[in-house]
Amino acid sequence: MQYRLVSADDHIDLRYLPRDLWTERVPAALRDRAPRVVAADAGPMWVCGDTVWGPWGRGGGLKWALDREDDASPADAPRPTTPHLRLADMDRDGVDATVMYGPVAPLRVEDAALRQACYAAYNDWLAEFCQAAPQRLLGAAILPADDPTLATAELARIAANGLRHAVLLAAAARPPLYHPDWEPFWAAAAETDIPIGLHLLVATPTAPPGVSPLATAAINGVQVPLQLLDPLVGLIFSGVLDRHPGLRLVLAESGIGWLPYALQRMDNEYRKLVEVRSHWEAHGGFPLQLRPSEYFRRQVWATFQDDAVGLALLEAIGEDRVMWASDYPHPDSTWPHSREVIARQMGHLPAATVRKVTCDNARALYHLSTESS
Repeated sequence: MQYRLVSADDHIDLRYLPRDLWTERVPAALRDRAPRVVAADAGPMWVCGDTVWGPWGRGGGLKWALDREDDASPADAPRPTTPHLRLADMDRDGVDATVMYGPVAPLRVEDAALRQACYAAYNDWLAEFCQAAPQRLLGAAILPADDPTLATAELARIAANGLRHAVLLAAAARPPLYHPDWEPFWAAAAETDIPIGLHLLVATPTAPPGVSPLATAAINGVQVPLQLLDPLVGLIFSGVLDRHPGLRLVLAESGIGWLPYALQRMDNEYRKLVEVRSHWEAHGGFPLQLRPSEYFRRQVWATFQDDAVGLALLEAIGEDRVMWASDYPHPDSTWPHSREVIARQMGHLPAATVRKVTCDNARALYHLSTESS
């Protein structure tokens, strides 16, 4: 297959999942407690035990990408999770392959056995979904960011089922992703050669008493990409990337405009710290052989959908480290006008650079074959 446009961050959201995904796929002994869709005054809702996860189906307070167009698909066949409909939407947008991240909030399941079964059920369903067009549909297995042991076990399990990517909601990580408890996970990720996406955690902010709800929403929207600053710096300075040179990370939906500052600042901090290296070696070690920006340009990629500032500073980031995304089917998505948006954003860039950013970087990272299939 020949690739011209690869979207490196699209979604399979809770609201579009098959409503029987968990009730049909978890072990029989757990099904009466499995997540399910129930009727509610506000419309169908996903619930698990006493916890409401969120809405199922279209609608709600935001205008999603699919709401821009007439959607005649049946209610029980949502376009993003019905293979031929999703592929048709990709064709309409000119997208040849898509990397699909799952729900952007943690699966809130208290029971350990049910929790493990829910992650496995989703990932098994996702692998089957991708088989409809393996060279076009690339699913990211979801892993629990608050359970390093379960995340490591699930990563090993999915390594054999054909998925090419996995994701952690970095802001939900407990302990932080650079804590020693995560070391077996990072070793497994390097060994399996599966890139690990660190995706934003999406949550609706609540304004404190007396504070403008509008300002609260805007503050959240502006600072949410910076959720990935802490794990990026922590993973580099704790030596994770040094110890595991085969590990590959993706900063998903973070945008790229903040990266030149972060890379410059990390290199400045490194310079100051290395001047007193003997002190740090006596207080926990100094596990870096390279400058932080060198680790980034060796092992880290970042996705964006609309970032004029980042594109203007592309040389400071590295054109090999950046991947365009449409964010389908989210409200921020460029679908179904992605080609026009790309032309407007990247018209000033050399054609070879545009090709890397919109296709070749993702194609290489995910080993997408250009051979006929």
